[in-house]
Amino acid sequence: MATITATFETRREAELAVEHLVQEHDIDRDDIVIESASDENSAGSEASGADLETEFEDGSEEDAALNGGVKITVTLDDVDMAEDIEDVFHEFGASELRD
Repeated sequence: MATITATFETRREAELAVEHLVQEHDIDRDDIVIESASDENSAGSEASGADLETEFEDGSEEDAALNGGVKITVTLDDVDMAEDIEDVFHEFGASELRD
């Protein structure tokens, strides 16, 4: 069994990594945990996606708490998949990676 953890600066990067793992690598969604990398609720350490200013919205919404990164932990039965998981994490901008 292997456990791989990565931290992402934005919620969007974390969500894209998870979707890629589930859809492209057939990782069971129940084997993936997404949580704040800090003790506080957080949508990442940077605004992205819907959190950014657009021509329709001023980006001043207070619903995206930016109190640190978003952490993803994947638990695998097949340790041979670990390298694929790490590649996906790197592809989507993981700032920290631990196994």
